[in-house]
Amino acid sequence: MMGFVLAGLVLLLLVLRQPLLVILLVATGFVHLVWGRGQLDYIVEDMWVGLDKELILSVPLFVLCGNVMTRGSIAQRLIDMLASVTRPLPGGMAVACVLSCSVFAAISGSSIVTMLAIGSVMFPAMRQAGYDVKFTLGAITAGGTLGIIIPPSIPMIIYGLVTETSITDLFAAGFGPGILLMLVLSAYSIWVNRKMPAQRFDLGAFKRACSRGIWALLMPVILLGGIYSGYFTATEAAAVALAYAMVIEIFVHKELRLRDFYGVVLEASKLGGSLFPVLAVALSLNIILIEHRVPQSMVAVMQGYIDSPLVFMLMVNVLLLIVGCLMTTGEAILVLAPLLMPVAESYGFNRVLFGLIMILNLEIGYLTPPVGLNLIVAMSAFKQSFALLCRAAVPFIVLMLCCLALVVWQPWIAMYFVTGKF
Repeated sequence: MMGFVLAGLVLLLLVLRQPLLVILLVATGFVHLVWGRGQLDYIVEDMWVGLDKELILSVPLFVLCGNVMTRGSIAQRLIDMLASVTRPLPGGMAVACVLSCSVFAAISGSSIVTMLAIGSVMFPAMRQAGYDVKFTLGAITAGGTLGIIIPPSIPMIIYGLVTETSITDLFAAGFGPGILLMLVLSAYSIWVNRKMPAQRFDLGAFKRACSRGIWALLMPVILLGGIYSGYFTATEAAAVALAYAMVIEIFVHKELRLRDFYGVVLEASKLGGSLFPVLAVALSLNIILIEHRVPQSMVAVMQGYIDSPLVFMLMVNVLLLIVGCLMTTGEAILVLAPLLMPVAESYGFNRVLFGLIMILNLEIGYLTPPVGLNLIVAMSAFKQSFALLCRAAVPFIVLMLCCLALVVWQPWIAMYFVTGKF
């Protein structure tokens, strides 16, 4: 009976368009009063226990690092290097856009930071080179989503935090789907722009671009090399990335001044101010749900109705695609991952693989209205209509859905870099 009351309360708050923080606070308070220890002050205690983890420090550090690089010239130098390589290809600048997003994603960990950093340079350049505005917007917004698949990834860190999954394994599993998406989007860019004239490879321009961009290119090598060699944890890697970016931008490239750092920190603080209260309440709710074996109860109920792992996975994918249209990736992971992951494990799905499938689904949500964050941010950044951005994203959404289906069908694409087995 109380379960129906809780569901009705959450539904009422959704109808009243309350923010997720309010909904989670009400739900957590209700659960503590009815099934918990009957005292609301325990919510604060559980919030502290949930947040008292070193790994959480990596999230603001990666965001801060991305903001430093966006203010500086690392993104521009990466683009120049990759554009000098892809010149001989038809649609070479579009391929450079996708590849630049992939490399920058291996530094920033954020979809929006990746899209803004690369898009602010590539949008005017591609338009000036004669690329169709709809294709250009689609390539930039879709390329930006690689920021949450190619490690390091902030959503992967959040998923690992709430499900107690190895962050290193999640990062490793992101390489396969990330490379697949990068290749598919690049191939589509070449096919769509196959009639555009290609340019000759300029060895001199390539050497100049490499000499200007070598410090930027070394960053993902140091970052990921440190993680997988065991020298860095995810949190230490975030700190190293931030320190490296600041040294390069301030003292080597000299594109950022120390007095500019205040504004960079302020921008990163805005994200932390919106994310961490939600994260704290969600972790508090997770603690009480685990204490009362709610995930185990869900497993028993699901297995009573669904026998096939394939049917379960199809249902979960549909659910996550719908949720991705309505919630941000971080919010969806905080709410659904602790509940769905144990059920997925009961059907034989590895928790790392399920995390990647979940993030791939929610990644598509960055391109789908009404809460397609990449579309909303791009509308403001590039001064284009939301309707045009939605139409521009359609072919890229179809390609990403095909990649998602391939990863579900052939799990080794994600798990090979974790297990070393096909």
